[in-house]
Amino acid sequence: MAKLFLIGDIQGCADQLIRLIKKLPSQSKMICLGDLVNRGPDSLGVLRKLKKLQEQGRAECILGNHDLNLLAVEAGIRQTKALDTVDAILKAPDRKELIDWLRHRPLALSNGKVLLVHAGVLPQWNLKKTLVLAKEVEQALRKKNYQSFLSQMYGNAPSAWHDSLRGFDRLRVITNALTRLRFCRPNGEMEFTSKEGIKSGPPGYMPWFSIEKRKTKRIPIVFGHWSTLGLLNQDNVVGIDTGCVWGGTLTALDLNALEKNQIKTIQVAGYDHPMRM
Repeated sequence: MAKLFLIGDIQGCADQLIRLIKKLPSQSKMICLGDLVNRGPDSLGVLRKLKKLQEQGRAECILGNHDLNLLAVEAGIRQTKALDTVDAILKAPDRKELIDWLRHRPLALSNGKVLLVHAGVLPQWNLKKTLVLAKEVEQALRKKNYQSFLSQMYGNAPSAWHDSLRGFDRLRVITNALTRLRFCRPNGEMEFTSKEGIKSGPPGYMPWFSIEKRKTKRIPIVFGHWSTLGLLNQDNVVGIDTGCVWGGTLTALDLNALEKNQIKTIQVAGYDHPMRM
């Protein structure tokens, strides 16, 4: 039976991804936890490699905020920023195939034992609800007029989940939680400015995984997105964004070991980004 590994934020570091895959046991399968592209030197190479592996049945990829940003830029809804490294994708002859492949990727996955997301889960959501809500955004991205959703995707409001939310407000809250969340209040009100360590949130806010009455507390969750935490193993939650693009490492976590309450990782040295402090 092939081993399954979870891979943290790649962010365009194709060389590191290839080196990490070579270190995995032969024919291993992998799930990448979002932010496949951007900031690193070869976002195009990353997408091509992962698309090929996914089509071979060896990989799946969850969408992160940088991946959604690429979709919005490609659709003409957002402009690239100074640190963005997606121009090669936009100029590639296989641009359409890559974008179509990317927008058909999930926002959350679970085998019933472990939940996988890019960023976080709001305290009011249990496992089933998280997966159902993720499907709503996935369906919006897979429509022919998916650009309509992308044009309304950005914004910090509403800042909290309510079951009564409808339309683009509902989809925006779901997207923000799954791809941007770090800090929130116990009632689920989100905050998006703080990006440093666990104690860097404003008064009244705490890391989403530290909420005492979080409904997903009994199921292990693996996430990326928060590189300043490094490799985190706390409260039945494992963070594996170890800052590959900022000179840290690219991490693969053995899912089979995790299900036995063991943390086993394989890592490669990250990319020495010229803008890192």
